[in-house]
Amino acid sequence: MRQLIDQIRTQIPFDLSEEERCGESCHGCSGKLLIYLESELDEWEAKLDQGVVPGFADLSRLAGKARKIATVLRRNGLMPEEAQA
Repeated sequence: MRQLIDQIRTQIPFDLSEEERCGESCHGCSGKLLIYLESELDEWEAKLDQGVVPGFADLSRLAGKARKIATVLRRNGLMPEEAQA
């Protein structure tokens, strides 16, 4: 899970300014999606620190959310096409 979280944090552009998040094209609110995904990652990091062991379903769910959000970010021009979460 920590590897997945690190991969997501590396590939998803969480450091975009608010102006960059809200560009010309909008196929879903990039700002809200980034906040949501970051809170999910923070929550899992806290759980891992408390000793919670994630199951395969947990890993799959988080990876799926990250992929869907990355797709929206690509549609909005905030991620290159080749970047994958």
